[in-house]
Amino acid sequence: MKTSENKKLWWLAAGAGALLAARAVYRNLTAYNFSGKVVLITGGSRGLGLVMARQLAAEGARLVLCSRDETELENARLELAGNGAEVLVMKCDVTVQQQVNDTIANVQNEFGPIDVLINNAGVIHAGPVTEMTVQDFEEAINTHYWGPVYTTLAVLPTMKARKEGRILNISSIGGKISVPHLVPYSASKFALVGLSEGLRAELDQYNICVTTATPGLMRTGSPRHAFVKGQYEKEYALFKLMDSSPLTSNSAEATASSILNALRHGEAEVTTTFPAIFGEFVHGISPALMTSVFALVNKFLPGEGGIGKRRAKGAESESKLSMSWLTERTQQAAIRNNEL
Repeated sequence: MKTSENKKLWWLAAGAGALLAARAVYRNLTAYNFSGKVVLITGGSRGLGLVMARQLAAEGARLVLCSRDETELENARLELAGNGAEVLVMKCDVTVQQQVNDTIANVQNEFGPIDVLINNAGVIHAGPVTEMTVQDFEEAINTHYWGPVYTTLAVLPTMKARKEGRILNISSIGGKISVPHLVPYSASKFALVGLSEGLRAELDQYNICVTTATPGLMRTGSPRHAFVKGQYEKEYALFKLMDSSPLTSNSAEATASSILNALRHGEAEVTTTFPAIFGEFVHGISPALMTSVFALVNKFLPGEGGIGKRRAKGAESESKLSMSWLTERTQQAAIRNNEL
């Protein structure tokens, strides 16, 4: 009896192994090849956008980076081109539709049709929701929702005509779970997740694959560009500490690799970091439980006061704690990733 059971277990294990091996072979055979492809990355001059650009350049992609800062763009271009990448940079504010349309038209004239669109441009507002203004919410929704709407609508005609294209929307775990003291950010990222999922369903008929990324915290060095309100130095120090800790965040390089692999294999979505994956799991089972947990966490976060509804950049909010050895990883990432 035992011998018979052992044989069954062996055959089950062998069958499972064969299925996994076949899946791996299939994924490799059907993986998207970025070599020679024109890839447009919004917010590509620094942070995660620049890290993805480096990895795509290593695979032979032809890069187009856009952002609002010409100096950052030129720094990114010099680095990438110096390492042999074919790269075009263009100043563009993705919240202005005409600028987006003009940028897409210029790219198509100079580089050819866009094969891959990566909507990565972002903005962060940190602080109590009672210190936020309508301007903060508008800025977040314009960047995280309308920006991707404008870019997607601009590239769709050529992608649809060629029956091919890939779109990657960089949302956040904050687009799945609304995080205290990041309400404008989370609300706008929720909107992007809804847009991205709807696009995937509708554009599949044209062989246009849409992937939604909802990463957890990553060490890009970007906190210095966040807008902080209320007790701004405490808000910023806490944000930077969470961003630096290997317990709560991943490296920008590991995050970029995971996201690009999801895009390469046409996956619907990808979430990074254990805290984000666990939080998403708990929220899926009981949103009420998750919001109760966050309500408790909120009691320990910095309260109102300080500079109130006025806002300061993260770089203007440094303190002894935010510049301590505890945040060294984020500080080094800022140097590496053109955040200074």
